[in-house]
Amino acid sequence: MAKIGYARVSTADQDNAVQVAALKASGCEVIREEKATGTTTSGRTELATVLDFIRDGDVLVVTRIDRLARSIADLQTIVRTLREKGAALQATEQPVDTSTAAGKAFLDMLGVFAEFETNLRRERQMEGIAKAKAEGIYKGRKSAIDADEIRRLRADGMGASAIAKSLGIGRASVYRLLDEEGE
Repeated sequence: MAKIGYARVSTADQDNAVQVAALKASGCEVIREEKATGTTTSGRTELATVLDFIRDGDVLVVTRIDRLARSIADLQTIVRTLREKGAALQATEQPVDTSTAAGKAFLDMLGVFAEFETNLRRERQMEGIAKAKAEGIYKGRKSAIDADEIRRLRADGMGASAIAKSLGIGRASVYRLLDEEGE
């Protein structure tokens, strides 16, 4: 039986050293780390590696359930994968141990609260954006498309597909700009 640790932080400027130390202290022989959002499992290569290689009798250890998933659907998928492989899940800071009935129940409750927290944060963000837009403060991100360069290339006789290819942008973006200008 191996204890495999998984540490995750959301952004590049965050540090997962505290998680790694807690996982080492809990007896993890292998610790996989990554910096990626917890709102989805896609793009989380270290998690995928752990789930691919975990074996019967192994235990996946995290510090808290929200380090593993922030949606109940993703959490249930991960737990189902572990169960199918004969592995268990434990959290160092929460009474989660999927090898017990109480641990499974607590896991589901924590998953619901993690998803709830994510949804609340998203609502607050959208409220802030709406307020900023109403006040004329929020303009969205700057356009990655150089409209002047598109106009210049078009004036030189280049077609929309060629313009898109030369600038590394989508053809639809070129057409959209040209349509707005009546070309």
